[in-house]
Amino acid sequence: MDLDAARKGISEVDRRLVELLNERARLSLNVGAAKRQTLRDQDIEGVPEVYVPGQEKRVFEKVRGLNHGPLSGDSVCAIYREIMSASISLQSDVTVGYLGPPGTFSHQAAMKRFGDSLAYVPYARIEDVIAAAAKEEITYGLVPIENSTFGTVVQTLDAFVLQPAVKIRAEVFLPVTQSLLSRYQLSAIRKVYSHPQAFGQSQQWLDHHLPGVARVEVSSTAKAAELAAAENYAAAIASEACAPLYRLDVVAKDVTTATDNTTRFFVLGQSSDGPTGDDKTLIMFTVDHREPGALCSALDVFAKHRINQTAINSRPSRQRQWHYMFFVEITGHASDDDVASALEEIKAYCLDLVVLGSYPHQSY
Repeated sequence: MDLDAARKGISEVDRRLVELLNERARLSLNVGAAKRQTLRDQDIEGVPEVYVPGQEKRVFEKVRGLNHGPLSGDSVCAIYREIMSASISLQSDVTVGYLGPPGTFSHQAAMKRFGDSLAYVPYARIEDVIAAAAKEEITYGLVPIENSTFGTVVQTLDAFVLQPAVKIRAEVFLPVTQSLLSRYQLSAIRKVYSHPQAFGQSQQWLDHHLPGVARVEVSSTAKAAELAAAENYAAAIASEACAPLYRLDVVAKDVTTATDNTTRFFVLGQSSDGPTGDDKTLIMFTVDHREPGALCSALDVFAKHRINQTAINSRPSRQRQWHYMFFVEITGHASDDDVASALEEIKAYCLDLVVLGSYPHQSY
């Protein structure tokens, strides 16, 4: 095929693609209308969920299976991410809150999950994102929950203690590579700004290359870049994506200790998605610490029902001194028979128990 014929073929494919994309968008609008009619028939106030992570997961799995190249599966999914983002934006005004300012890893994770067609709202603190989601000031919120190198983000757990009504709808995994950004060369840097998690991920590099240089913790890596851009002899540990946003140079790339450094995020809303057959659930509970073995008795319930526990953390309950809230992530959906039975049984050992949400297990 010669060049002119190839270009003519591409032009024809483009015409068909645009027609099919709009046909798909019209069908998406029909889905939204059907959801609203269902709510009216059930006499339920409110708007239907436009982001359904279980359905999204099925779409991605399907298009990966349909794909036979030369595009990679990741490339096809990236295209479909924007198609679905555009379709969601047609159904209603959707706002997504994240830990800002623009350029943070939270911002990147939100874009990865929701695409480019929605409205994004930055917040200065994680607890502000969760509070806004609980009060329905935003449609969805996205917050970090743990890093594969530095562990749990305790600010998120503490915010759940204060805002237990918010529900987890999905999880997002984002590979994280930190860089050293500054307007100065390495030898001139006298102060480094970053988020505590980022400092933990890059501690060995900093100890070796910038020993004795002051490290100042701030609310986000993008905030660190903003401060470094405004201050003499300062630098930031942040995403390389922040460099052009804040007019900084990349002094050193990939300063993280682990090569597979990844952060997991939660998408928050007013309700959780339905079961997909491959889900996880996060619960929050307290026990009577005066009762010997109270925590062991509670956790044994999951073993009895053969439910795997994938994570456990504890934080001060804010109710009284030396009293703790336990966060346990388990496999399965809260509406699954075995999980529902276990959650009912565990109440006998708990003073308080809150299901923070069930969400599809993500592998991408």
